[in-house]
Amino acid sequence: MRRTRLPTRFRAVLRTSLGLAGLGFLSSFAGAGVVFLLLLLEGVPAEAGNNSWIIAVCAAGYVVLSVLIGTAWAGYLQRRTAVWFVLGRAPTREEARRALRLPADLATVSGTLWSGGVVVIGTLTAVFGTWLDAFGVALAILLGGLATVSLNYLAAEWVARPVMTMALAAAPPGDSLSTTVLSRLVVTWMLASGAPMAGVLILVLPPDIGDRDPRYSLMALSILGLGLGALATALLARAVAAPLHRLRLALEQIARGRRDVTVGVDDASEIGLLQASVNDLTAGLREQERLRDLFGRHVGDDVVRHALEHGASMSGDVRDVTALFVDVVDSTALAAELPADEVVRKLNSLFACVVDAVSTQGGLVNKFQGDAALCVFGAPTRHADPATAALKAARAIRDAVASSGELDLGIGVASGPAFAGQLGTATRFEYTVIGDAVNEAARLTEHAKQAPGRILASSAALSAATPSERALWCPHGELRLRGRPAPTEAWTTPPVSE
Repeated sequence: MRRTRLPTRFRAVLRTSLGLAGLGFLSSFAGAGVVFLLLLLEGVPAEAGNNSWIIAVCAAGYVVLSVLIGTAWAGYLQRRTAVWFVLGRAPTREEARRALRLPADLATVSGTLWSGGVVVIGTLTAVFGTWLDAFGVALAILLGGLATVSLNYLAAEWVARPVMTMALAAAPPGDSLSTTVLSRLVVTWMLASGAPMAGVLILVLPPDIGDRDPRYSLMALSILGLGLGALATALLARAVAAPLHRLRLALEQIARGRRDVTVGVDDASEIGLLQASVNDLTAGLREQERLRDLFGRHVGDDVVRHALEHGASMSGDVRDVTALFVDVVDSTALAAELPADEVVRKLNSLFACVVDAVSTQGGLVNKFQGDAALCVFGAPTRHADPATAALKAARAIRDAVASSGELDLGIGVASGPAFAGQLGTATRFEYTVIGDAVNEAARLTEHAKQAPGRILASSAALSAATPSERALWCPHGELRLRGRPAPTEAWTTPPVSE
């Protein structure tokens, strides 16, 4: 017969509840047993005589009553935190804070009941014995209570971690931490060293409590200190060292370039703050890369690097560059004949060819101007041979667009000095290239629309190119460019099909 599996969430609640209940039972009875053993070894109370059985019965009854009260009290505290966990809903901020206080609340429950034991059993011992006996009994119960409360606190953090993890999602660790690394260290010291060593001092220092040889009690305290020390260290390592190890691994992955790393926030102390900070770090890096990617798509990766290097300053310099200008033939008529989305599709296809050819040759598509594009070779990144690269890109663009047959265009190429840098104001600027070479390329484009090869280049661009590239070009003649007083000698190159 197939066994029915409980829902994961309900199993987690059941495991947590049973774990906390078992922790309460075991720690209470174990603590009471250790106290009874120490008192028996020391012969305390020594002066109670035949009334010792009354004290023993009352002590046993108090232990049973404390376990019942503690179980009911702890159940009430868990009920406040387990309802939303079982129902599968996210906790409110107040519910989450209650869940995060659960280890401290359980330690308070245990501490309150042990304090009551100090008062009740100590008073009974004083009534049926002596005040020295009562002092010894009270100290033994107090030390046993300190050890039990410390163990409850550390172990409850481990047992209740599934609930606390969900609570931290609703109430991330902030300025008011429900626990700290310092408090864990103090509790660990109390459990591993403070309580056992205090017991040793009580046994060896005046007034002498008990009438028996203290060696057996000292041996018992030593064994108890070793065992509790190992247990406390293991719990502290699980609570502190293990999360820090996971953080170190996550930071190593981030350092290697991973940006999808997330760390589970499962601790309410400063470690939880570190876990949340690492998640914030990776989220910030992802957002930074997304913005850089978007910025790069708008202005080009070279401009992004220039902006990161020079910041928001209006910086720039004069460089020898080669400008390539591309413009669509009769775009006004095209927009009147075709739907707008069809025009945009054709332009995007054209610009894809432009970006591919220019990027292949190491240039920058500086800006799109409606149906035109300005490309620059030699800025902002210096280029070993900007003229040759621009002429090769011009031919590649012309041939790719001609093969598609969707648009007709003109391309102008010109070389010369130009200012390359940030232009605008401190609140709004862009990277641009300004100079006669840019204007000359734009004017050559106007004439290239009627040229058979659809490309015109200036003599300066051809002179700066390599001999192998110049061999592909032929004179087109002198042109009168708009805005230029002297004629310009232009060069062209036929399409591949010719």
